[in-house]
Amino acid sequence: MSARDEILANIRTRRSGRRAPPPRYEAPVLAATASFAERAVAQAAEVRRLTSLAEVPAAIADILRARNLAAEIHVSPDPKGAALAWDGGIALVRTPPGPDDAALAFAPYAIAETGTLVYASSPATPASWHFRPGLEIAVIGASNILPRWEDVLTRLRKAGPLPSTLNLVTGPSRTGDIEQTLELGAHGPKALAILIVED
Repeated sequence: MSARDEILANIRTRRSGRRAPPPRYEAPVLAATASFAERAVAQAAEVRRLTSLAEVPAAIADILRARNLAAEIHVSPDPKGAALAWDGGIALVRTPPGPDDAALAFAPYAIAETGTLVYASSPATPASWHFRPGLEIAVIGASNILPRWEDVLTRLRKAGPLPSTLNLVTGPSRTGDIEQTLELGAHGPKALAILIVED
């Protein structure tokens, strides 16, 4: 069935009073991780691929050193951050980050099509966390990088009720004025580093 035929069939169904079934989005077999990484880099994010969660603390220490930042990371109440083996001399800070701080966040999903991280708010993962730090370091599991936004919504609906807030983060925060001068960090982090962990 062509796209035209599908549209006309939907119109006929609606006119008859029956409800058309929602479109089904099937995740195609593609290199979602490579596609996501390519698009995230194009949006000025630093991307590193790791083989396991055990490598996360060392990667964070390396990122902080490369940017000449203090060896400390702000960690949200999310238990995933505390569960890591922090042996790289990094101090964990439990208070909300400020504009000169680095913060760690675990993204439950990412969108390969756009290089976007998807954050669902909860008591352990407050939505405000992504607007405060100067550097956000995001951790995402490779199996949670989905081809499209529709695939993320499908996965979220299967998991239960939708969260009160979903933050979509594509690269560092930026804005442009009327003279087209790009300003980084206007509404959130000036820099974004993404650690993709193979499952």
